[in-house]
Amino acid sequence: MMRIITGRARGTHLYTLEGEATRPTSERAKEAVFSILQFEIRERAVLDLFAGSGQMALEAVSRGAKSAVLVDASPKAVDIIKKNVAKTHFEAECRVVCADYADYLTRCRETFDLVILDPPYAKRLVRPVLVTMLERGLLNHGATVVCESAEEDVFAGDEMLASQFEIRRRAKYGVAYVTVLRYAKEGQNEQ
Repeated sequence: MMRIITGRARGTHLYTLEGEATRPTSERAKEAVFSILQFEIRERAVLDLFAGSGQMALEAVSRGAKSAVLVDASPKAVDIIKKNVAKTHFEAECRVVCADYADYLTRCRETFDLVILDPPYAKRLVRPVLVTMLERGLLNHGATVVCESAEEDVFAGDEMLASQFEIRRRAKYGVAYVTVLRYAKEGQNEQ
């Protein structure tokens, strides 16, 4: 059973979707990601684009993120996310959106400090999502993007895209690669 590891909702067990349609991030991978990000979450705006149960964004809010947008195309997943938001008492910090990722990104007018991307592995969506986010200006400078994918190279060989990010960490957990990126556009001064 999934749970919130630490913070305001520490120990809260979360609802999950039945069946194989949604694959939750493993507890081990989640702990590794949040140990990397532990001092960078407070007051950050979070986007969980393929949210599933919402566990990653809710963990971030529990640790002090100021807001989170949780997006999923599945109405069943959105129902689970809403239940988990209520169970953690994070209604004030979270906005749940039922939408296809591409439609959401096209309409989005916000920018984010932390983005969680865990799309269906077979669709190989990490690269196109990163490209769209850059084209639309949705990442704040220095933003962190956590990618979970079946491929080791989240850029799919796109060197121009890779030049926009620093790879902070890449590790394999079972069949999944978890890659933590920092958006650091070439030629942009550090702030």
